Amino acid sequence: MTQLSVLNLLLIYFAAANLLGFLLMGIDKLKARKRGFRIPEATLFLVALAGGSVGSLLGMYLFRHKTRHRKFTIGMPIILALQLAILLFLYFGPWDIHTI
Repeated sequence: MTQLSVLNLLLIYFAAANLLGFLLMGIDKLKARKRGFRIPEATLFLVALAGGSVGSLLGMYLFRHKTRHRKFTIGMPIILALQLAILLFLYFGPWDIHTI
């Protein structure tokens, strides 16, 4: 059995977070159509903040869910932009993370 590197663990984490964000958007859209119990908006944003912003955005536009809500059409891209900025800062920062 091979040992997972930190990079592999991070990739698995972000893949899972984005899959969760995508699925939650789809599930909430389905529940909205059936007038069922809804997923709180705070939960949708929390998953995006936890690394699932790409999946949340894809789900948002693929399922046409929350696309009329300014807090989502503006907030989700801002979360993604901040995450990309942090990623670029960490990658190109003055430290040597390339040896991880």
